[in-house]
Amino acid sequence: MSRLTTILVLAVGVLAGGLGATLLSAPKLDEAAVTAIAENVVAKAKPEPGLTASAVETIVADLIAKQPKQDTPQPAAALEQSAIDPMIEKYLLGNPRILQKVSAALDAELTAERMAATRTAMVELKPAIFESENGIVLGNPNGDVTLVEMFDYNCGYCRQALPDLAALLDSDKNLKVVLKEFPILSQGSVDAARIAAQVADADVDYWAFHQALFTSRGQVDKAAALKAAADLGLNPITLEMGMATPRVDKVIEESYRIADRLKITGTPTFIIGDEIIPGAIGLDALKQRIANMRACGATVCTTEQPG
Repeated sequence: MSRLTTILVLAVGVLAGGLGATLLSAPKLDEAAVTAIAENVVAKAKPEPGLTASAVETIVADLIAKQPKQDTPQPAAALEQSAIDPMIEKYLLGNPRILQKVSAALDAELTAERMAATRTAMVELKPAIFESENGIVLGNPNGDVTLVEMFDYNCGYCRQALPDLAALLDSDKNLKVVLKEFPILSQGSVDAARIAAQVADADVDYWAFHQALFTSRGQVDKAAALKAAADLGLNPITLEMGMATPRVDKVIEESYRIADRLKITGTPTFIIGDEIIPGAIGLDALKQRIANMRACGATVCTTEQPG
């Protein structure tokens, strides 16, 4: 059953049932009445803000109240959802554009709800995203703009974005970059991230380690990460023993928590200001957003914003 059908069935069924089949004043809902209700619901639905479930309920309640009254009690079966369902289905199958219209409206409503939830989550998660000790800070730690990247060492698009990140670090000396380990593609990714979290805490060049893994051949796994760390002078045995420590767990779990709240499912994902940017969007696009952050405090500047 479609979402429109579900809404109409629930609205008609629940509201009609709520009137009480044993009441003398219960309206008679035959096929013609249900069809009339459906037509009126669609006719009264405005394009903006869209046909929501509450709007349907309001319209249906009004229309049921206007149905002809009968003088004798109506059998309960006449108001059961199983009797109303086929009537609404028949009407909708004969009017497919209605399904498209209401489906689009409901999609817009759900999208708006998700966006509102994401904005709320962004406010709550800002310290974890931009300021947490569990992120690896590159560039200027006191920079006026912060660029966050959530990445997986086995992500091809992350590899593609590496030169863009390097170019930004070289050219923009007032940019703070925060790297968040977000291993989602394989167990090898998880193992490499657990080694990387320890490298980030060590007194070595993490950026060199990071680049070494992304420019290596084949899948990045524990062995590859241990080799890259050993090339920087770290003890691979110590690193392997430290893969399951609470400190390492905290680094990985924080990224998963952020991703879950913000509905981030892929890598790379960049975060600048309040914008979540999926994918490798290219150097110019990143530069433009950084410039806009400096100009107006948002990744997209409008005429209403100070600049």
